[in-house]
Amino acid sequence: MAGAFQYKPRFVDIRVRPPSVEEDRTAEDVNALKPGERACDNPGCRLAATARAPKARDMLNEHYWFCQPHAAEYNRNWNFFAGLSDAEIRRRQTDELMTGGRPTWDMKAGRMSREAAAFAAKFGSGKAQPGYRDPFNMFGGGGHSARKPEAESRNLGKIERNALADLDLDVNADGPAIRTRYTELVRRLHPDANNGDRSGENRLQRVIRAYQSLRKAGMV
Repeated sequence: MAGAFQYKPRFVDIRVRPPSVEEDRTAEDVNALKPGERACDNPGCRLAATARAPKARDMLNEHYWFCQPHAAEYNRNWNFFAGLSDAEIRRRQTDELMTGGRPTWDMKAGRMSREAAAFAAKFGSGKAQPGYRDPFNMFGGGGHSARKPEAESRNLGKIERNALADLDLDVNADGPAIRTRYTELVRRLHPDANNGDRSGENRLQRVIRAYQSLRKAGMV
């Protein structure tokens, strides 16, 4: 033979295309959100939100979005009557028994109608009529027996209420009060302010998480 045989492969490189830098980063983070997914509303959670839960009893059309573990935790700790006084709880229980919790309307005619004038003449004076009792003020008679509306509390979700409680604030606290209280607690509980004593570290972490939750809710 004139020379040694040399093998020449038909394909130089048949390897699969190497992944891009973005694909490498996504592959490393198994909890990375995919397109169209939203993050869990629980502070610090990086999982995708797959379940929703109402923010509060008076905000049933507004929701938090949680991953399954945090949705289960939220449901276990749900208390419909949290934050209500005994009088408010009794009023809501009475409404549930009387109307099933559904809205009601006044049983009266238009303000300028003949029927309205007749009702005003008979019942509008506020004087008790023989055999007539209107404890729920359905006919607009007023009087001492009519129920008076109670002031509604601020509509907040459970996370926001718990965060305010961790900061020792009531539900009506505004942004400046929240920031002032947060700064005060951090300075008081930080180990540097207590000669290295870390006994208040758990409380400090709760305060920081509470402040982050209120910031996420747009209250600060």
